[in-house]
Amino acid sequence: MKQLLVTLAMLCVVVSNAQEAPAELKAQNFNEIKLNGMLLVLGGLELSYERTLNEESAVGVSVFYPIDELLDVNYYVSPYYRFYFGQKYAGGFFLEGFGMLNSTDNILSDVIDSGEDNITDFALGIGFGGKWISKRGLLGELNFGLGRNLFNSDDILNEFVFKFGITFGYRF
Repeated sequence: MKQLLVTLAMLCVVVSNAQEAPAELKAQNFNEIKLNGMLLVLGGLELSYERTLNEESAVGVSVFYPIDELLDVNYYVSPYYRFYFGQKYAGGFFLEGFGMLNSTDNILSDVIDSGEDNITDFALGIGFGGKWISKRGLLGELNFGLGRNLFNSDDILNEFVFKFGITFGYRF
């Protein structure tokens, strides 16, 4: 009888500890959906998805498509990794490393008569910014990044890529 009571007590302790751990982990794995308000004003639509890995890092992807013909970028897809230095979970100041598959209009195609109107390239870059999160999950973000195209960057106008924004979103 004594062994049965000890076994039941140990089982209760193990079950109660096992139930607490997943709830804590689930509360700290966040998803974010964001819209870049700065690029929306300038004539483009940039949507982002970010997934936190732990309290200091996250991975995500941004997709950009122009709405207005003022921008010479046709599209870009940019996966990124962020390392956060703030007090909140995956919030505050961050450093970012990113890749960017991008397509731009060849501005010099009329001058050089190369016959190539669009240039598709892949860039690697770095960036920084800040993220602020409310208790209800609303977030605001400022960011800036600079990258360099690796393959089709024969002229100076298509050699560098930039990421910037004032972004609004929701963490869930």
